[in-house]
Amino acid sequence: MIAILAPHRRAAAGLAGALLCLIAGVWPQPAAAQGRLKATYDISMTGVSIGRIVWRVDIDEKRYIASAQGKASGMLSVLVSGEGSVVTQGVVADGRMIPSDFISRTSDDEGSSELRMTFEDGAVKEVIGPPPPPDKRVAVTEADRRGVSDPLTAVLIPARAGGDALARGNCDRVLPIFDGRRRYNLALSFKRLDRVRLARGFSGPILVCGVILQPISGHRADSMLVKYLAGRRDLELWFAPIAGSAFIAPIRVLLPTLLGTLEIAAEQFDAVAMPTPQ
Repeated sequence: MIAILAPHRRAAAGLAGALLCLIAGVWPQPAAAQGRLKATYDISMTGVSIGRIVWRVDIDEKRYIASAQGKASGMLSVLVSGEGSVVTQGVVADGRMIPSDFISRTSDDEGSSELRMTFEDGAVKEVIGPPPPPDKRVAVTEADRRGVSDPLTAVLIPARAGGDALARGNCDRVLPIFDGRRRYNLALSFKRLDRVRLARGFSGPILVCGVILQPISGHRADSMLVKYLAGRRDLELWFAPIAGSAFIAPIRVLLPTLLGTLEIAAEQFDAVAMPTPQ
């Protein structure tokens, strides 16, 4: 998240791919419940479309897999080319998602890259990918790699006891995230209830959480973007339920940047309960 909107050309070229790390659903119901989500998001900056993301999530009583693909579009595709994909999978246990494998691939006019992470016992076991840029960054410690989740799994939020997707307490949490290079927290808090009506898929009430970015390591200490975003109170994540599962998923993201407000908004959000195999 920290590096997504860095004000240089390569960051712009890889914008759609990097934004996949913001997106990804979860609340306790019977263990046999299964849910499936297919969603399409438009990425816009100050109202101008710059990219699209297609996201899929499959959840059963024991495992989950989530994947997303995105690319630059609109005005941005005329200036630069950029696309990317993210896949994460793991187990469902104790009412939450626990990742085992995470793969991120990006491709732009300066080349392609791939990053792979594996997890074990709630900690990052291995990271395979290109080295970080050769600039001064806050060192990532071994402690920073423990008790974390990948960016996609982290925002698949389990609801509090009782299974109410709109409960205020669903926002009362801190999401510890490691994306392979950077370690940061997203501190969520209840902001309001709202409603969304899409032309395709979901229509109904949603839960809006305020978000505070807490950078920990892996970022440039002198980064203007980090200084601008850290501690701001106007970031928002909007959540809607995935039918048949115990989880809620982002349906909209609002992120202030140095260039204006970035919005990732679902145009299609089809969440359905899947029959349990007999």
